Amino acid sequence: MLPFVRARWNSYYSGIFLAVVIAIAASFLSEHYGAPVMLFALLIGMAFHFLSEDESCVKGIEFSSKTLLRFGVGLLGLRLSIGDVTSLGLGPVLAVVGFVLATLGCGALMSLLLGRRMAFGLLAGGSVAICGASAALAITAVLPPRSDREQDTLFVVIGVTALSTIAMIAYPVLFQALGLTDVESGFLIGATIHDVAQVVGAGYSISDEAGVIATFVKMLRVALLPVVILVAMFSFRGAQTQRLSLPWFLVMFLLLAMLANSGLLPETVIVFFGDISRWCLVVAISAIGVKTSLAKIVKVKPSYSAILIIETIFLLIVALGYVTWVGI
Repeated sequence: MLPFVRARWNSYYSGIFLAVVIAIAASFLSEHYGAPVMLFALLIGMAFHFLSEDESCVKGIEFSSKTLLRFGVGLLGLRLSIGDVTSLGLGPVLAVVGFVLATLGCGALMSLLLGRRMAFGLLAGGSVAICGASAALAITAVLPPRSDREQDTLFVVIGVTALSTIAMIAYPVLFQALGLTDVESGFLIGATIHDVAQVVGAGYSISDEAGVIATFVKMLRVALLPVVILVAMFSFRGAQTQRLSLPWFLVMFLLLAMLANSGLLPETVIVFFGDISRWCLVVAISAIGVKTSLAKIVKVKPSYSAILIIETIFLLIVALGYVTWVGI
């Protein structure tokens, strides 16, 4: 048994080691330069694309980009706080749910109008509506397999990360120029910016109050991730040859979310596994970057970019309309 385990490890460790080193480098650069860690992981990973077909790295890269990805998504359940979500009140909670559904619908409609596959519209819509790169990685895990699926996923991750970074800088300026209160600005930041890190950065750049509210609203959107995953699964069940069942990482997400909110786990344990989740996702995106050629990415049709941009603008307009006409 031991020789078998050693042989298996020997076939995996080079690729895993490569992805981990890239993730560490990306985290170091992110901490020192303030840019999104996912973006650094993608870019550095693509620089090592020449190793994607190296026999010693292939299995480890595949393991990192798929199994670690799913495990990291499952651990995201520990980051949900039902108390924080319900403290907003029923009106804003229902509004955020409506924003998510409307953005998903916008993605599907834009895919239809621009002649793109519905799966890409759902992938892009889910990433814009929920939590950026993490949602894109989770949704693509349940979509029917295609030869270009990882290329689409990588493009969406790059796109939403770039748009989140722009929004983190522009949205606080925009909301203050519109004369919105800190509460209104925090709500809008949490409801419209894609990635969690950029939401926190933008919210606290206005005030502590705006930062707390923005984080609460963002966690509500994250809480809807299992729903969107189920929508993706049932939307494409006809394209799957195997019997439809809940993926293990979705079950893991739901169980850990309930456990985290039961009060049975110490905060130190939740924080520890939250860090593990983050590292798994960064390693996974590093591996996906290694597997993807930059030359292929730049050949992506302009309509793909248009879908992401239109969805982002649509979400901002819908949320602004709610705050203007209904209020918080």
